[in-house]
Amino acid sequence: MPVALITGATTGIGRELACIAAADGYDVVLAARTAASLETVAADIERRTSRKTHIFPIDLSEPDAARALFDDIARAGLTIDVLVNNAGFGLLGKFWELPEYQQMQMIELNIGALTQLCRLYLPGMIERRAGYIMNIGSTAAFQPGPLMAIYYASKAYVVSFSEAIHNEAKEFGVKVCVVCPGATRTEFDKRAGMEGTKLFGGGQLMTAEAVARQGWQAMKKGKSCVVTGRRNAAMAFLTRFAPRQMTAAIARSLQETK
Repeated sequence: MPVALITGATTGIGRELACIAAADGYDVVLAARTAASLETVAADIERRTSRKTHIFPIDLSEPDAARALFDDIARAGLTIDVLVNNAGFGLLGKFWELPEYQQMQMIELNIGALTQLCRLYLPGMIERRAGYIMNIGSTAAFQPGPLMAIYYASKAYVVSFSEAIHNEAKEFGVKVCVVCPGATRTEFDKRAGMEGTKLFGGGQLMTAEAVARQGWQAMKKGKSCVVTGRRNAAMAFLTRFAPRQMTAAIARSLQETK
């Protein structure tokens, strides 16, 4: 049976992607920080789909965690056919005021773990001439993000990196897709401290399920990049024509509290 690995699989987009993968015929490997939450999600997926689940509690923001996860999955005898790098987080605040350690964790999770898991799993997919990788980016990737400087920059990396390896891998039968949601109804805003901001205070938020379904469909079709939601896609497109400091000012205004 084919197997899909989803990181950050206990909430939001990651949880929805795990459910969609199982419904699409994949056994699922779920990775996240909390064992109890993983057990809950795994039980729900098995009840709803009858697919096998495997859980690996791990904090991918810690150094060498991605390699440890890869080794643990290999020891379990599992071959990964779909890699979904969903785990990530943001922090709201001025760069020089936010905790240094948390910001380094953000870089390690949003960039380091994602990159290393791609590097670890791509060779096997290339050898088999089959496989999918989905990296979760963001509409934040398309402009600078004052008050969330590292988060926006990390997502710009994810988009550029993903589109590059899509180009490298497609001739070997491997499809790489970066999915770029806008503001979505998940727990992201709570962890980031953004609950009172204009960005998350409006009524235009997509659901995690809608984002996950659009992303999964785009990946299966072999698209290199998809911005979920027509409004988000239009805004991402328009940023190409605006001065960078104008888009930075707009992004800052959305991050500020009402």
